[in-house]
Order: sequence, then structure tokens, then C-alpha cells
Amino acid sequence: MKNAKIYTYIINNKLEIETVMKEYTNYIYTIIRNSSMQIFDEDIEEIILDVFLTLWKNQDRLDVNKNMSSLIVGITRNLIKKKYRNIKINFNIEDYEEELIDLSNIELQFYEKDKNQIIVEELEKLKQEDKEVFIKYYYDNNNIKEIAKLFSISESKVKSKLFRVRKRLKKILKERGYDS
Repeated sequence: MKNAKIYTYIINNKLEIETVMKEYTNYIYTIIRNSSMQIFDEDIEEIILDVFLTLWKNQDRLDVNKNMSSLIVGITRNLIKKKYRNIKINFNIEDYEEELIDLSNIELQFYEKDKNQIIVEELEKLKQEDKEVFIKYYYDNNNIKEIAKLFSISESKVKSKLFRVRKRLKKILKERGYDS
């Protein structure tokens, strides 16, 4: 399997995608799990399916003399990068330029900075939609109705997502020694 050329999976000028799926699903799963990113199970399934869809859609352009495993690795890594490219939360430094450092409150500022860092790290671990809903509500000041419309979900689902994220963040902060 690992060194099989692409032409071994082509019969009558068609890629035998079922055979490729049987032989490479576990291989793709391993590639994803060994990536440096924490990837949720739903995203793993989606990436695996996208790899096969990409192969199927581009079967006419495949270099049949290359190894299938090399092609699979390349497609998988590109899809992982594409999926997680825009995950980083971007804070604009200009938003904080006006703030002056008050030396009497320096400890409080470090406390808040540390707490915010924990929140950012935890948000990075969330499903993409949950994270975006949270950011839209708490950082972009969108209301629940706007968010529901933006994500094509019900208002109660938005409220539920916000509740679960707040509950998770509260638990993590409490575990790390923050009471509020």
C-alpha cells in the first residue's frame, strides 16, 4: 500500500476510489492525529472525506507514476492547514494603545493578562463554530439574533453554545486558581 503507484488504482481510466478509501482511511487518520494541531473528531472525519473528494475531483490530473501515499500525505496536510488557517484569534494592538500602565494596579493587570491568555488558549480548543459564536457575542458585540442569522442556526442554539463555552471557561479558570 505505502509504495503503490497511482496507476495501480486506475481501471478503465477511472480512479477506483472505493479501493483507495479502504486502503488509506487509517493512514489519513494517522496523518491527522500526528499533526501538531488538536483536531476534533468531527473535523477528522470531514478532512478524511475531503481527501477522497479531492482525489476524485482531480483524478484526470493525477501523475499516475507517483506514489499514492505521497499524494495522500500532501492533500491531507494541505486540507489541515486550510481548515485551521483562520483559527487564530486576532487582537488589534491599536485597541490597547490608549491604555496607560497604572503602576499601582500592575499586579491586577498581570492577573487579567494571564486570565485572558487562558481564555484565548481554551477558545483555540473549541469547535470552529462555537469559538466564532463566542467571539461574535463577547468581542464583536453582536446580539444573539444577529449571530443566529449569521450562522443559520436558532437563537436557542446560540444561547446554548454560549452557555457551554462560558461553563467550560469558568471551570478551567477555577481549576487554574481564578475564582471569578
